[in-house]
Amino acid sequence: MSQPVQPPNPPQHQPADGNPYAGQQPTAPTGNPYAGQQPGAPTGNPFGAQQPGQFGGGAPFAPVAPLRNNVGLGVLAALGTAIVAAILYGVIAGAIEREVGYAAVGVGFIVGFAASKVGGSNPGVLVSSAVFSLGGVFLGQLIGMSVVLADALGVGFSEVFFEHFSDVLDIWKEEADFMTYLFLALGPVAAFGGARKAG
Repeated sequence: MSQPVQPPNPPQHQPADGNPYAGQQPTAPTGNPYAGQQPGAPTGNPFGAQQPGQFGGGAPFAPVAPLRNNVGLGVLAALGTAIVAAILYGVIAGAIEREVGYAAVGVGFIVGFAASKVGGSNPGVLVSSAVFSLGGVFLGQLIGMSVVLADALGVGFSEVFFEHFSDVLDIWKEEADFMTYLFLALGPVAAFGGARKAG
């Protein structure tokens, strides 16, 4: 019967300069690409060491193109803003039963500002904002008059404004004075001011 032979003990290396790992041979690759790297100083950001495009394989996100200098969107912004501003102007004028010059200026300013913010300083955007602000002030006057008439007649606003719109126009023509036309003129002037402020 034979006795198993124990392998000889490997030679013991003495640490060099107090380093117990100084004599060790490098290990075989493990498939970990970060195995030999020294960790960086902790920053608190778990993604701080990542390179741009590390997981997507491409470049970082491209910035979104601004909406400025788009004439079509500028005209649409002028139209939408004019409609909303006209409704607000009409509700205010109808509630206090008088026209307000500052509100007419506000309609024009906000229409010009919004149109120019979206469409840039294109002449087509400026002209459309002036035209739509004029229409917005006019529509606001008609809405305000309809609110007053509906309250005086004890009927709903929609009945006066939609079912008797021609009568509202006739009353507007009879009641129009210098101030009415001045407020109409203030809208386009303020639209140019709003466009300049936006630019």
